[in-house]
Amino acid sequence: MRIVVTGAHGFLGWHTRLRLHALTDHEVVPVSRAEWGSLRKLVAEADTVIHIAGVNRAESNEEVAQGNVRVAEDVASAITAQGGPVRVVYANSIQAGNSTPYGTGKESAGRVLATAVASVGGTFVNVLLPNIFGEHGRPRYNSFVATFVHATVAGEDVTINDNAVGLIHAQDAAQALIEGLDADAGTVSPTPEMHTVQEVWDLLQEFHARYVPGGEIPDLSSKFRIDLFNTYRAALFPEHYPIHLVPHTDARGTFVETVRCRGGEGQNSFSTTLPGITRGEHYHLSKIERFAVVRGKGTMELRRMFTDEILAFEADGDAPIAVDMPIGWVHNITNTGDDVLLTQFWSHELFRPEAPDTFPETVRPLGRRP
Repeated sequence: MRIVVTGAHGFLGWHTRLRLHALTDHEVVPVSRAEWGSLRKLVAEADTVIHIAGVNRAESNEEVAQGNVRVAEDVASAITAQGGPVRVVYANSIQAGNSTPYGTGKESAGRVLATAVASVGGTFVNVLLPNIFGEHGRPRYNSFVATFVHATVAGEDVTINDNAVGLIHAQDAAQALIEGLDADAGTVSPTPEMHTVQEVWDLLQEFHARYVPGGEIPDLSSKFRIDLFNTYRAALFPEHYPIHLVPHTDARGTFVETVRCRGGEGQNSFSTTLPGITRGEHYHLSKIERFAVVRGKGTMELRRMFTDEILAFEADGDAPIAVDMPIGWVHNITNTGDDVLLTQFWSHELFRPEAPDTFPETVRPLGRRP
């Protein structure tokens, strides 16, 4: 299936592309502002459109309301121009129709899209998404969680108006959109988890108090804790890394603590790697994975999916470091020394062959080493 994803370089668009890449064989055509002028041609060649592009916040209420409608009108025009039946999965919001500028704009945009799809005999799936949080969200734009994460990392205070909020992680929101590829026409409403605003802030403070000083992993005994911790540590990357481990040396030798975890599952493993050999070359959707070099010399490389910049961390067992791999970043480790490289790996969950959460991809797409 050929799928056009609008807003593909935004917060939810990136997560949707990541999940489609990991779990499906569909051909994904990302459309952002740079490709908007080619929208009509791209839609004409597509089987499905996942419409995510829109306006969350702007300088005026009118720009928020009308901005969502204008973007939808462009998509609707492309749909009617191509003439044939097309499926549209619309990333709508539970705020649609709540009389706010954003809610009014999202509701009106939905009507525009539904009318266009009906005119060509297509299928319209309206996905009502709650408050979305996750890795790489923009503070003061995507959600209050992104704002809280930014404030936590920056050491800033926030004003809290406490109430219960329905929250969904961006990967779960992306899954709801993907399920819309096969759903019957109509409205889909994924179920959020209810958490208070104060609870979110308190959990972030708990994480920050232990993780930043020495890399201690917090209690990860629930899915929400895992999702929020992954969201938080993405905001620390790459400035906070590597984590410098502390060797304790006496006459017997040296002891280094590589992982301290407060709760949840966990699995340790180690590998030996011969000189010049590279391991890894994959990414994860939810797994927390720590690489710690304990002997030899190596280079850890990371690249955020759908981008070109590569980050590198040099590791030496004589001055041990660890790096916690962020979600959606391809990563590897190469033995750059003359001796065997010994690396310890830790994951927050047990390895399950039926659901390994490990998706092959090369850090350097052309396979070239530096």
